[in-house]
Amino acid sequence: MPVILTFGDSNTHGTPPMTNRIEHLRHPVGTRWPTVMHEKLGGDWTLIEEGLPGRTTIFTDPLMGAHMDGTLGLRIALDSHKPIDVLTIMLGTNDTKAMFGATPEAITGGIAALLGIAMSLEMQEKHGGFKVLVICPPPVKVQGAIKDVFYGGDKKGAELPALYADLSAHWGASFMDAGQHISVSEVDGVHFEADAHVTLGKAVAEAVAKL
Repeated sequence: MPVILTFGDSNTHGTPPMTNRIEHLRHPVGTRWPTVMHEKLGGDWTLIEEGLPGRTTIFTDPLMGAHMDGTLGLRIALDSHKPIDVLTIMLGTNDTKAMFGATPEAITGGIAALLGIAMSLEMQEKHGGFKVLVICPPPVKVQGAIKDVFYGGDKKGAELPALYADLSAHWGASFMDAGQHISVSEVDGVHFEADAHVTLGKAVAEAVAKL
């Protein structure tokens, strides 16, 4: 059975739009985009969901902890779940937080670090080879309960699709722009409504099937 690992942040975890900062909710199975994708791919696939709210590409979060660094999480996930056949990476949203001061190029550099891990000869040999799909998240909107955290993030996010696409082509990874299919919720400007999860899951299933 082919195995797919979905690596990402709260929007892979399935966090609904937040009306306050202390909510810890999750969309159910059948709504979260990885589970919708899994259903569309068919029962012969095994799904591993690896979404951590707050995760970045390469940054250690001074508020949420050093484990938010995606390079640490990706190494652990790949070593824990080998062998896999497909890896999806959807990160960059949290990198646009004002406190990191990261440029769009620096955020793209974080994706490059993750690709360096995933597509290294050592890691590919451990798994017997696997495909990588880079998914650029839709840009945030600076509004709602967490708008101060993402100050300026909308401008950064708008530049990421072209940068991610060029980087993915350079590495020989597949690419998908989630912003061509969905947008973030008007409630908090960061997370996805249930219908957006369903739409994204179907779109990712089509992209994975083409691999």
